[in-house]
Amino acid sequence: MTKRTPVLSVLAATALLLTACGTERAGGGGAVGADPDATAPSSATPVDGPGKDGVRVTSVTLPQPSAPASPGRAVVTDRLSRDSGVSAAYEVTNSGSETLTYTAVVTFMSANGGAVTSQTVTVRDVGPGKTVRGTVRAGEVPPGAPRIRRAKVLTATKVPAGEAPAEAGACPASGVRVSADQGDAAMGLRVVGLHLENCGTRDYVVEGYPQLDLRDADFEPVGGIRILRGSEEITTGAGPDERPRRVVLRPGEAASAALVWRNTTEAGTAVTVPYVRVRAKAGAEPVTFTPNLDLGTTGRLGVRPWKEADPRERAQGPGQPQGQGAPAR
Repeated sequence: MTKRTPVLSVLAATALLLTACGTERAGGGGAVGADPDATAPSSATPVDGPGKDGVRVTSVTLPQPSAPASPGRAVVTDRLSRDSGVSAAYEVTNSGSETLTYTAVVTFMSANGGAVTSQTVTVRDVGPGKTVRGTVRAGEVPPGAPRIRRAKVLTATKVPAGEAPAEAGACPASGVRVSADQGDAAMGLRVVGLHLENCGTRDYVVEGYPQLDLRDADFEPVGGIRILRGSEEITTGAGPDERPRRVVLRPGEAASAALVWRNTTEAGTAVTVPYVRVRAKAGAEPVTFTPNLDLGTTGRLGVRPWKEADPRERAQGPGQPQGQGAPAR
């Protein structure tokens, strides 16, 4: 979680992980441009709005203006980023019939509606008919940024709880973790990396291509899309395709693959695929990601085969993941 500029999502902020009981992990801080020695209470302003996909902001807590400095005393304005002291209460309601994991981007805005900062929250295992409440802090804002006055849910996605990417740093019982990065875009070309890490104690073998299952907003299968083995029919600009081969991952080793497509739109109806269920290989448990494939009218999605990850990638990790992984068996 749940940030290179994301292709398909604005999930480009520090991830705050919440469990279904509504707990959070957040940092502390002060107020930007305030007298460091001044303290002031905060006030909560109710927010009445529909939210998105079962997630809504219910109130925003803003720090009161700091007391003015006494005569003759200089107020020091920090030129570095400092904590805004702003937080937003939210609630997640599952109106469906299965347990879901939600990921939402909460955007904190100035009085005129301009975005100041965003945070991503993940709420796991929300049962049918249940409502989970929590709080997300705006955190640090750049020096000179407008004061935050409002907050709203910018985007929200939900996946079946059993297919959600695992918590950051967690190794599934299978000992294998699957993740997807935020991707890259250039001149209409889209590339999203898939990452497979052996975090267990036994070798793990994959051969060939990840198995993909495309789903619409209602988690129903999407038809009419050709899933190509390789990317050469889509572009030669992402480098040559490698031949599929057997990859043996020892503990601590990783492999990578990629999804490649163009968002060209010509005659016909443009297609967007919000969800992709990924299996590392036949028989593996699916992991659902939300890359929002904007396929345009091309009707094609290329997938590159698993290959050993570059040692630098293993040392640095997959960059900006959509999720830190889920069991693959």
